[in-house]
Amino acid sequence: VRRAAPELSGGAVRRGRRELTLSNLGKLFWPDEGITKGDLLAYYEAVAPVLVPHLRGRPFTMRRYPDGAYGKAFFQKKAPTHMPDWIARFGDWALVNDEAALLWMVNMGCIDMNAWYSRVDKPDRPDFVLFDLDPTPEVPWQQTIEVALILKELLDTLELVSFPKTSGGKGFHVLVPLDRRSTYGESRQLAEVVAGAIARAHPKLATTE
Repeated sequence: VRRAAPELSGGAVRRGRRELTLSNLGKLFWPDEGITKGDLLAYYEAVAPVLVPHLRGRPFTMRRYPDGAYGKAFFQKKAPTHMPDWIARFGDWALVNDEAALLWMVNMGCIDMNAWYSRVDKPDRPDFVLFDLDPTPEVPWQQTIEVALILKELLDTLELVSFPKTSGGKGFHVLVPLDRRSTYGESRQLAEVVAGAIARAHPKLATTE
């Protein structure tokens, strides 16, 4: 765990001309591990150069955990009225286009980052299709990995490049980049065809639920 840097110890943080006020940094977000909200902010500060390019230009949905990772969470789709005016917007949606915007979202209790599959220049054209694999009591983690490998084999057969993304809550995602010509409906059809084929071939391992 990367502990909170002195710069993130509280009060105002400056990023260029932007001023960010951080709060409750000592609040335990993972009590069992002793990880605080300040530690979470420090982590996102460290990974911002890699993460922000994947969020930039994508309408952002806030999923807030006011009581930490094990507390009740809620989605806030529209940008809150008190959001700073230096955070870009797309209609009613916030855009996390830089490190300051990212840290503001984390300070509001966002642990996981939820953004659209498309960008604002083509909001109805996703640039990837996502397969969401989650373990169940009947299909534990090791078998979930087996399903992922089956999925990769099928995607390879279809000559579709795919990438695993292991930042999910309990499972992981497999992403297939698109050329931004397909609609969300068309990309969903692709996902349903591929998932259905796997579920029929391996009914004890996978379902389309």
